[in-house]
Amino acid sequence: MRDPRLQKLASNLAGYSIDVQPGDNVLIDMIGAERELAKCLIEEVTKRGGRPFVETSDRSVLRSMLKHATKEQLELWGQLDLDRMKQMQAYIGVRAGENANEMADVPDDKMKLYDQLYMNPVHMEERVKRTKWVVLRYPNPSMAQLAKMSTEAFEDFYFDVCNLDYSKMDRAMDPLQAMMQRTDHVRIVSPGTDLTFSIKGIGAKKCSGHRNIPDGEVFSAPVRDSVQGKITYNAPSVYAGVTFQHISFTFENGKIVEATSNDTKRLNEILDADEGARYIGEFAIGFNPYILHPMNDILFDEKIAGSLHFTPGQAYEETDNGNRSSIHWDLVLIQRPDYGGGEIYFDDVLIRKDGVFVIPELEGLNSENLK
Repeated sequence: MRDPRLQKLASNLAGYSIDVQPGDNVLIDMIGAERELAKCLIEEVTKRGGRPFVETSDRSVLRSMLKHATKEQLELWGQLDLDRMKQMQAYIGVRAGENANEMADVPDDKMKLYDQLYMNPVHMEERVKRTKWVVLRYPNPSMAQLAKMSTEAFEDFYFDVCNLDYSKMDRAMDPLQAMMQRTDHVRIVSPGTDLTFSIKGIGAKKCSGHRNIPDGEVFSAPVRDSVQGKITYNAPSVYAGVTFQHISFTFENGKIVEATSNDTKRLNEILDADEGARYIGEFAIGFNPYILHPMNDILFDEKIAGSLHFTPGQAYEETDNGNRSSIHWDLVLIQRPDYGGGEIYFDDVLIRKDGVFVIPELEGLNSENLK
């Protein structure tokens, strides 16, 4: 018997998240994910007059492809999938996998080519900028293990998070978006962190279930050369199959001039991918009430209640600070008391302390008001 929560999720994705319209071509991209969800998505897209196209793949197969791929092969692969993406009006990407570190032994030069010749043109430039898209994870025992939960408990958590009333959250985001749009100076203070930058003129974008599931953030970007000071992230992060911890950046005039972590050498190799990788492309504040702890999955971790993320690399078109890079690496700092606390100031006014919004117009984004 089909889980009714799965049908609800598919309905929300097709109806609310990407708003399928009659005649829309919709690419359903399933990487290691449950086939039953693909069937639900096909039904929901078709019900709304869309035309579903399904791609299924496996992360271990992708690993093998990348280990043996040539530059010419990656260029052709990217061109073929770019041509297909240009025919799509919408995209639903569902990701799952038995091993979060599946890509750990793919050589760095191959991962860099994959980012430059495939991910950047197909996804960052075409899919992100020119389609209605949403991406999500699908629960499995590996994710439950990362979250330190039983499989059954994790499934309950997953559906609470993913079937949240995102339209209610969307309305509660309006005051924060407006405040960020008129803010100039931002200061972030936490253990190991004292960071200042400007977001003047950059704008702000709500994320309320239209692009990521789970969701729950408002993002902007710093004026490219304005970042000064130091940030120390307290959530681990998986990049190219490698888990990084205790990442710390020191900035001068917007540029990361010092970077350390549990694997400082590999960290700096990533940041040396291109000039833009050492500048910041996104600043975002997260507040999903059901997500409280990191699980080495950025689609969840960047939405943690009481968190922020400060992202080296490519800026989004909606809040463009001019930074260009093949990298876009969301790194998370949690400011709730159980993670050391911290403050966010907008133009010298405290707006969030220890993960709780303290300005009356922003209190609708506190966890008790979003559940």
